[in-house]
Amino acid sequence: MNKQTWIITSAALAMLALTGCETTAGGTGSGNVRGSQKPVAFTWQSEGDHSGDITATFNSGRVFKGEYFQISSDTRVDRLDPLWDGWDTSDRDGDWRYWEADSRSEFIRKYRGRVLANLQAENGEYMRCRFTLRSPDRGMAGGGEGRCQLSESSREINAEFPRQS
Repeated sequence: MNKQTWIITSAALAMLALTGCETTAGGTGSGNVRGSQKPVAFTWQSEGDHSGDITATFNSGRVFKGEYFQISSDTRVDRLDPLWDGWDTSDRDGDWRYWEADSRSEFIRKYRGRVLANLQAENGEYMRCRFTLRSPDRGMAGGGEGRCQLSESSREINAEFPRQS
């Protein structure tokens, strides 16, 4: 493990330890900017069965924070409105290949059992994410993998979350 990766991982674990008492479960993940292998550290904290907070920290020190939603059959469409903050509302129809559906109700059916998130940096840039869960009944604690996309550059980030014991 190189020094930068170690620093990012340590910072993510420290953030997790500081917030661990506030919620029911939490964990970490790792990723990289596609085509560059620049590391990105993720931390998440659940706030109930199907949502929580997630943070992505780049090796440059840039931090994105936001809420994640695990889509289930009882997800209310209006609860997902924050997923489009900072994005062109026409994106609901599939500008990003990992995020598409013809209608909001179809969107819920298509992404059931997956986690979706929209994170924001202090400078106003957004990052949207879609993760496929390995064990949807365990939520983020069951592990998963997916992709994120930056609003300014359209660069993508690969992400992986290990299964929590």
